[in-house]
Amino acid sequence: MSFRTNPDRILESIDRARNRAAESARFSVDRQAVGRELDTDIPDLDATNPERARRIFQAVERAYTTAAQRAELGKLASRFQAVGDIHHHHARGDVSLSIHYLDHDRPDDVAMSPFEIRPANLVEAKKTTKTSRPDVNALKVLRTELREGVRLAYQKLEPRIRDAIRDRADMGHIQVQITTDLRPAE
Repeated sequence: MSFRTNPDRILESIDRARNRAAESARFSVDRQAVGRELDTDIPDLDATNPERARRIFQAVERAYTTAAQRAELGKLASRFQAVGDIHHHHARGDVSLSIHYLDHDRPDDVAMSPFEIRPANLVEAKKTTKTSRPDVNALKVLRTELREGVRLAYQKLEPRIRDAIRDRADMGHIQVQITTDLRPAE
């Protein structure tokens, strides 16, 4: 068998190329899916605390929607294919939620929620998606993990958000960023 037709050598060549890419700075960007939302609508001066908390929660929802789109999570899901670096379907990651109060000197509120994807998760997703494509099944699992991660991170941040509302830090522009980071479990 020649080099061109030997599947083992082809896969080794692909692995070497991926290892070179992993060492470059470009690869670290491919590990993340990011959703950002800038809320420039300033609430009324007489807005109640629940209305102001709802404004922050709606910004978190919009950032989550951006992060969950196929354009963002698709590049993470494609890593689960046979020639990807998570071909063994076992990965760890985390979801981070950051709220930045742009018009106030209050520091950012940041919370993180870890998750783990196992091969059994992809088998369960295969039953609902009815396809054997690992990237499609991984996308479904990643969206579930992202939703749960944002929910848990928001629960961790809720007391700090109430403090920010009490300090009136939310009376200006706010920026919400949701980042999903994924790495192979080895």
